[in-house]
Amino acid sequence: MNKQQIWNIGYFIAAFLLLVLFQNMWTTYQNVEPIPYSEFLKLSNEGQIVEVTVTNEQITGKLKQPINGRQYFVTNRVDPTLADELAKKGVTVSGTVQNTFLSTLLSWLLPMLIFFGIWIFVFRQFAQRQGLGGLMNVGKSKARVLVERNTGVTFDDVAGVDEAKAELQEIVSFLKDKETYGRLGARIPKGILLVGPPGTGKTLMAKAVAGEAGVPFFSISGSEFVEMFVGVGAARVRDLFEQARKHAPCIIFIDELDALGRARSAGAGYGGGHDEKEQTLNQLLAELDGFDPREGIVILAATNRPEILDPALLRAGRFDRQVVIDRPDKKGREAILAVHIKKIKVAPSVKLDQIAAITPGFSGADLANLVNEAAIVATRRGANEVTLADFTAAVERIVAGAERKGRLLQPRERKIVAYHEMGHALVAAALPDTDPVHKVSIIPRSIGALGYTMQRPTDDRYLISRQELKDRMVVLLAGRAAEQLVFGELSTGAADDLVKVTDIARQIVTRFGMTDLLGQAVLERQSTTFLGEQKLAVREKDYSEGTAREIDLAVKDLIDEAYERALQILAERRSLLDEGAKLLLEKETITPEDFPALKQRPVSGDVRQPEVVLSAGAAGGSS
Repeated sequence: MNKQQIWNIGYFIAAFLLLVLFQNMWTTYQNVEPIPYSEFLKLSNEGQIVEVTVTNEQITGKLKQPINGRQYFVTNRVDPTLADELAKKGVTVSGTVQNTFLSTLLSWLLPMLIFFGIWIFVFRQFAQRQGLGGLMNVGKSKARVLVERNTGVTFDDVAGVDEAKAELQEIVSFLKDKETYGRLGARIPKGILLVGPPGTGKTLMAKAVAGEAGVPFFSISGSEFVEMFVGVGAARVRDLFEQARKHAPCIIFIDELDALGRARSAGAGYGGGHDEKEQTLNQLLAELDGFDPREGIVILAATNRPEILDPALLRAGRFDRQVVIDRPDKKGREAILAVHIKKIKVAPSVKLDQIAAITPGFSGADLANLVNEAAIVATRRGANEVTLADFTAAVERIVAGAERKGRLLQPRERKIVAYHEMGHALVAAALPDTDPVHKVSIIPRSIGALGYTMQRPTDDRYLISRQELKDRMVVLLAGRAAEQLVFGELSTGAADDLVKVTDIARQIVTRFGMTDLLGQAVLERQSTTFLGEQKLAVREKDYSEGTAREIDLAVKDLIDEAYERALQILAERRSLLDEGAKLLLEKETITPEDFPALKQRPVSGDVRQPEVVLSAGAAGGSS
């Protein structure tokens, strides 16, 4: 018997008792005859009254002979002296007999009801502020259920993750035809963990699986299980699985699993802060063990921090399979863009491969935002179609921030920024192992950048040689080298450039083993830890103090070599540097079409890695 049935029985019993009570009161009232007080005196003198009950206001009693078929009577008390005087004058003395039961009942119940109503109102307001939920539904699951068997999303709406779609297609086949897929004894995986960076489409993929399979879809976030009261989360887990069993076959999707499944530690619950989370996790583990995969229940969960999950969640028999949904490559970005541009009006001249080329590292959510930003840019300028220039402007806004043309720089500062950016661009065009220059600008941006140089890669890159890393360092230091060459002094505009070039040099020495002096050993390993919700990068050092000095010297040598090379290239192209800086000061934004010296002859079979170099007043650099 469930809770709802118990409540229904309780309501029926209470209604029955109230009905009996009111029936008894009504019957008693129907057997009593109201009479005038003078009639009462007359009956009393004649000896027709058997017994009486006297109160402050009324007299009730029993008659020898019934009046109007009623054995009992009631009358209001009247002052005896006044009654005698009136009786002598032949006046009938009477009083209105009133039923005071209702007024008496209300005098007790009404204050209680008012107090109870105020208490309920105050408690609900407090509960909403504290996130406690309804008092009676505190143990109920908050999962959003799409029992219409249609999430509105299919695999056609998900692009750029073909490998993940292929793996999840098996789940769809299991849910659609369990008998055929299980003919050799295979069972459907109990749990599937979707792992990937934010915005890559994990939730969308889960909805697509449910939409393809045509089964109910339960969606809930991991944080929605955890409440202030210990035990509530565990109750919600039980209720969720009870609902799922009623709708099987179905899919349960738990978003942000790390909020619920964080690794347990010994003694973590002594402070009282983690008891609720641990009990909720324990109940989830028990439910994962407690249901038969043949019931047709599949659990999908998503996280971008799998390293902090409890090992018990990831063992075989619980989350049997991990599906990585990573940022898409160039081909994947084209497919994602093809899905999103259907919602806007695009010019026929727009080529998706060109947009994909300038968006390396963008996730699916980033690309959706890019399409929307491009449509906003086109709308703002009053166009009827979205062009490639609008997409480029949208990329610049996302990467470098909005333009701030209202920021007025001093003429000398503006000139320094122009030479700085032209230094980046000319060196990038001169080196064969760098990305082609796409655009150079000295228009200030909202993130603090006073200018930027955008390089467009020809393809995504998964392996990088030592020479390519060193060429990147040269490009990063070319801005400061141009300032030194032209003005004979340095500024703070290269602050972020120096951070990035130092990081590259240190990784060459300590992580990639690319120096002859220190050999092929990995001297530093970078790991990620979390302090609360804050993500921290920790470097684990595994070398002596003497080796630390050698590392510092090797890093310095790499940076000095790159800086000298940048100075040499710019000195050889000093006239082009002056010409390009002058043009940049006039037009503020130039492309290789405006200044042919920025064009780079592509190297056959060479593929590039993206780089956007920014210059800011106090902290410029690349990103």
